[in-house]
Amino acid sequence: MDSQRPESVHRRHFTWSITFILMVTTLIWPAFHNGFPLVFYDTGGYLARPFERTLEIGRSVLYGAFLALGSPLDFWPNIVAQAALAAWLVLLALRSHGFGHRPILALFVTLTLAFLTSLPWHAAQLMPDILVPEAVLALYLIAFRRCALRRLEAVLLCAVIAFAIASHMATLGLMLGLLAVALGLQLLGSRLARPQLATPALAVVAGVGLALFSNLAIAGRFTFTPGAATIAFVRLVDHGITKRYLDDKCPDTTIMLCAYRNELQKDRDTWIWGETTPLNKLGGWEKHESEAQRIFLESLALYPGRHLKSALSNTLEQFMRAKTGDRLSPWTWHVRMTIERYAPDSYPRFIAARQQNERFDFTWLNFVHIPVFALSTAALPVFVGLAGTRVRRSVGSLALFVLFALLGNAAICGTFASPHDRYQSRLVPLAALTVAIAVLAAGGAPRQTVRRARSA
Repeated sequence: MDSQRPESVHRRHFTWSITFILMVTTLIWPAFHNGFPLVFYDTGGYLARPFERTLEIGRSVLYGAFLALGSPLDFWPNIVAQAALAAWLVLLALRSHGFGHRPILALFVTLTLAFLTSLPWHAAQLMPDILVPEAVLALYLIAFRRCALRRLEAVLLCAVIAFAIASHMATLGLMLGLLAVALGLQLLGSRLARPQLATPALAVVAGVGLALFSNLAIAGRFTFTPGAATIAFVRLVDHGITKRYLDDKCPDTTIMLCAYRNELQKDRDTWIWGETTPLNKLGGWEKHESEAQRIFLESLALYPGRHLKSALSNTLEQFMRAKTGDRLSPWTWHVRMTIERYAPDSYPRFIAARQQNERFDFTWLNFVHIPVFALSTAALPVFVGLAGTRVRRSVGSLALFVLFALLGNAAICGTFASPHDRYQSRLVPLAALTVAIAVLAAGGAPRQTVRRARSA
């Protein structure tokens, strides 16, 4: 009987290996459909950073270096890594709640996420958006389910959080907000599980350090990714706060924007990216960044009510906007230029890809994805309310954490940027995963996996 045990172990490892490969493959199906990893308008800005060794508005040099590593193989290693990380986190989430013993179950949950949510469209895209839900889930696991993790797994989860923070500064804001939520739960106490704070806090500190030192190593500047004031300034233009400020202050020789106070566009993307905007006439975001910060802070003191109203309005709009496929279009001229220049061997396959030759129709996908988003999000407060009675405490903790992640993400993007569907759609899979775990828990599946992992 003992002689059969190694064979049984090998069979189990083989089964899990095949399952994991299938999970990863499922999560990048849009790239297979496209014939090349998906790109966004901003992809070229990230890719160019390590080659030009400069900092650019909202573009992480570290994530750009990550893209550059995969360029010799047409960037397929990048999306495989992103999808593998997502699959691993799903496995950890299932196992930490007692459902890690069945490969078919893990594959089924992944298939559900792949076809009912936006997860594969972010995993298969050369953008750091996929790292946001991955960082949220990683933070939850080390804060609330540390007892179910091996030491190496906890270390790797911290690395995921650090890399995500260094890949986009909005992730830092979200991680700090979720740490505050965890601290509140620990101090106030509740019928939910009390989180651990030391390891999550260390992960966030590591992310801050990685952001600073990666910029120093690649671009020669010990600073965060720039452009925060310029991006936040868009809300002020959209809601007329900038116009009100300029009307009250101008003429003022110390305010460059006074000369263009009657030319302020209210299109969210035009202010930064338009070719004939006042921002470009003033010399671009670099020359206007300090003035944007000044106007933001002074207008906040002068018109706090208008700021609050606009921030709440944007937050509500952002929370409700979660369509899949936001701006995944053939209009990617900057990406074309960047790939042709810095990854010329990949350029022929990039140009031949479906995305560069036709417009994707996401109507049928959103016909499914939007109801899934609405129902799974609505279920989260229900799980929290029933935690400890009809819902496991661990599921209630996950639901509360994901709910705060969705609210926090909407608040950050609504207050310091502008509402766009992709900002919220990238987090929707977490709500669906929570529902899946809640359904499994309601079925009374065994919890032995958690105890085994703790002793491992």
